[in-house]
Amino acid sequence: MTVSRKPAWQLQTAKARFSEVFELARSKGPQWVSRRGKESVVILPAEEFERLTQRAQEPRSLTEFLARSPLARARLRLERIADYGRPVKL
Repeated sequence: MTVSRKPAWQLQTAKARFSEVFELARSKGPQWVSRRGKESVVILPAEEFERLTQRAQEPRSLTEFLARSPLARARLRLERIADYGRPVKL
């Protein structure tokens, strides 16, 4: 979805014409709402919000990352030779 910067809705106008703001967000893209002359919020379709916030669903730990990895289902055989150190003369 392309974000085209149009003049922001003033908060009072957006409140009074919320149905229109809602429909425009669904059909034309994000709608900016300003308060006291500053852009404060953006109203956008839920699908776009989900797409943008997918990063927040990334694993929180290395363990979780590895558990979700496609390699977690691979049956890799990882073996190593036991190393008991070397003999030391005392």
